[in-house]
Amino acid sequence: MLDSAATTSVVVAIDGSASAVDAALWAVDEALDRDVPLRFVYVIEPARPDVADSQDIARRLATAEVAVRYAVTAVESTETPVKMEVEILQGAVVPTLLEASRPAALLCVGARGLRHATEGRIGSTAATLAASAHCPVAVVRAHRPHRPGERAVVIEIDDNAAGSTVLQRGLAAARRRHAPVRVLTPTRMHGDIQDPWERRLAEWRRSYPDLDLTTVNMRGDILDYLAGHAGSIQLVVTSRQRPGGVTPLVNAPGNTALRDTDCSILVCEPHNAL
Repeated sequence: MLDSAATTSVVVAIDGSASAVDAALWAVDEALDRDVPLRFVYVIEPARPDVADSQDIARRLATAEVAVRYAVTAVESTETPVKMEVEILQGAVVPTLLEASRPAALLCVGARGLRHATEGRIGSTAATLAASAHCPVAVVRAHRPHRPGERAVVIEIDDNAAGSTVLQRGLAAARRRHAPVRVLTPTRMHGDIQDPWERRLAEWRRSYPDLDLTTVNMRGDILDYLAGHAGSIQLVVTSRQRPGGVTPLVNAPGNTALRDTDCSILVCEPHNAL
């Protein structure tokens, strides 16, 4: 069923790429678990005034409709009872998607957009959205359904206040997937952070007794850890406030570390946005 209402939803950015369709398929369970619609948003960039004409506008609209229909058909083929909404907008891609996803529960984008699909590069749009959106952003590398408990959800924690949000989002994601959890912590935390962190972790263990939860004292950068364990990870959960920012994770360095895997990345919003 297709509607055009802008309700609370899981938003998927559609651009005509195969990666965007993967993001749509990945987002189905996210929408079902939250009992909200799956909303496909395609943004038509304005044409230059010197080349815009009625035929060009019609071609752009037709391209958008075909891309959205392809994503809708892919989701319909899963035969899941998810409600779908469609919105075709005009404007600059990033600010338009940011505004469209303002009320969303989650924004999902493909790791490789249409412009970069044949170049093997992570799209810069995904990195910009992950750093700026008003909701969590999932950067989806591919859609390959996993067996329950098959691969881990990795949660990256640092010693800032966003850790609580990241942990909460990550544990909820692991529970939905029936997946083991690996919590990455800095090798050395400051003394005034270590004790509260240990107490918080103990509380979460009691709240999620069904999860296989292991902490890992991380030496070096998370990219080193991912490169060594990528095949056993299905999702990385981190904060946009992480040291060094999210761009390395969702741009070329992360692409290298996660090469040939379908490990997606969930970037959480600031802790005070929960």
